[in-house]
Amino acid sequence: MAQSFRLGKCDIIGFVSIVDVARAKDFYRDTLGLRLVMEEPPFALVFDAKGIMLRLVMAKEIAPVLGTVLGWQVPEINATVKELAQAGVQFERYGGMDQDELGIWTSPTGAKVAWFKDPDGNTLSISEHPEPKF
Repeated sequence: MAQSFRLGKCDIIGFVSIVDVARAKDFYRDTLGLRLVMEEPPFALVFDAKGIMLRLVMAKEIAPVLGTVLGWQVPEINATVKELAQAGVQFERYGGMDQDELGIWTSPTGAKVAWFKDPDGNTLSISEHPEPKF
C-alpha cells in the first residue's frame, strides 16, 4: 500500500521540558541567541530555532533524561565553544571520553561534539560533522 503522506516532508517541532521558566527564557534567548516567538503560560515558551519550532514545555518537575535532548550542528565547533563559554556556558566532561581542553570529543567518524546543560539540567550539544564522502 503506497503512502501519500509522509512525515519526511513535514517540519519537525522540538520539545524540551523546563521548570524554571524565567531562567530558561533568558538562557535560550539571551545566551543561545534563539528568537522568542511567544509565551503560552502555563504551557510553553515557543522559540524559533532557524525555522524549527522549539517548545520549552513548562513542567512542575522533570524526570532525569539520559542523553542529549537537543543539539545544533555548527560550522566551527572550536569557535562556538569559545563564544558560548564567554556567555557563561559551562561544558560537560565525561569520564572515559577523550575530550580536548575545550571539552570537545572527536568520534571515530571524525564528528566533533561538546555537551552542556540548560538551567533545568537538560543536556544539549553542539557538533561539527565532516562532509560525507560519496
